[in-house]
Amino acid sequence: MFFVFEGADGVGKTTQVKLLAGHIREERGLDVLLLREPGGTPLGERVRRILLDPSTGELEAHTEMFLFMAARAQLLALRILPALERGAVVICDRYLWSSVVYQGIVGGLGVTEVMRIGRFAARVRPTRTFVLDLPPRLSYRRLHGRDRMERRGREFQERVRQGFLDLARLYPRNVAVIDSRGTPLEVHRRILERLPARGWS
Repeated sequence: MFFVFEGADGVGKTTQVKLLAGHIREERGLDVLLLREPGGTPLGERVRRILLDPSTGELEAHTEMFLFMAARAQLLALRILPALERGAVVICDRYLWSSVVYQGIVGGLGVTEVMRIGRFAARVRPTRTFVLDLPPRLSYRRLHGRDRMERRGREFQERVRQGFLDLARLYPRNVAVIDSRGTPLEVHRRILERLPARGWS
């Protein structure tokens, strides 16, 4: 099982990743590997610092995309594939769809181009992608504006949110859009309702 959480900044992905991991460990007794993008490997963490550091400044969309893709390819090879091969459940905070939305839709590179490149860096498809959805008037309040991505403003976050919703309509297979309004436990219960019924053994 390979689960991915996507959505705009401030929608609660990190909290829900941890809650789902705890549920799978306690209720199903399975090994769970938690990962985040970019990150999870020495290279990925270095790329993360570059991408989030405000001093990096504006990056051309292709440059930004290739940095994410490089970190993703390394994460897949060193962490995701070995974990899946040993039978662990992998839960990742962001994956290919983040590049498709941030650089493809909002950044103007186009869905088709980013998807085409992404097939090399992210050749393993998630069992299910959870898109956490929250109106920007609520999600933007949770942002602290400390990193380069969060400083792009509320209008940017609105375009990101719409990008994820549009992508979910374009590619609905194995995708669950989750209303992230309410308490973390309420959102967690909605996610549990959308878990696959089969394939756990």
